[in-house]
Amino acid sequence: MNFGEKLKQIRTEKNLTQPQFAEAIGIEQSYLSKLENDKSQPSADMFSAIVKSLQLSPGEVLADIDRTVLHTSLRHIPEVSQFLNGEVKRRLHDARQYIWSAAAACLLGFALMLAANDGIFYANNLYKYKSPGVILEGESDQIFEQFIKIGNLKVQAHTLTLEEFMKSQAEFEANRVKVQTIEVWGNRGGVFFEPAAGGRRKFELVDVTNVRPAQNQILQYLGALLMFGGLLLLVVEWRMRKAAGGRHVAA
Repeated sequence: MNFGEKLKQIRTEKNLTQPQFAEAIGIEQSYLSKLENDKSQPSADMFSAIVKSLQLSPGEVLADIDRTVLHTSLRHIPEVSQFLNGEVKRRLHDARQYIWSAAAACLLGFALMLAANDGIFYANNLYKYKSPGVILEGESDQIFEQFIKIGNLKVQAHTLTLEEFMKSQAEFEANRVKVQTIEVWGNRGGVFFEPAAGGRRKFELVDVTNVRPAQNQILQYLGALLMFGGLLLLVVEWRMRKAAGGRHVAA
């Protein structure tokens, strides 16, 4: 759109004839006709007078005008130069916003993928622990492992007969050996203890299974989408800036 077309559009929107519009602006109808037909371009003072009489800001008048026109035939008007400089600043500001948003999306996406991979929020490994039975107060933590060894030593030392040892072993296994197996998310170490009726249980790690929960899979997908979105935003911003730069050079 040329300046004349914009001026004619404003007059049409106000439902004014050329004589009425010329009077409102304070110029001759013949001069208004030349302006509307782009046979004449306004001077800096005339542009300021037109804008002031229309009670519009320079930006409202210049926004729809072709940038080639602004950079050539209207460049001598200070308000036009200010408008174009303002556009450059806005583009730089928008570019920074795009870049920061893209960088934030990429960083957040990478963090989510890393958290999912390392099991920071939801454990990826299922740990299986086994306890042979309850350790009573005053007993050694190794009572279940040492019972048979101690019995064999007593038999060898002739302080206990083989029949007595076999009987005590059968009673021990019948009364004391109560195996309990649990599976938990998250590593509790190779050995841990939990209170139990009459004493405590000693749990030892027997197996680790990698089972990636659905929550971590979702986090990975979200992280990948955010990283892709951030990179796409950078590409879009670069292409927009390149296109704007091309138009500026052409102008």
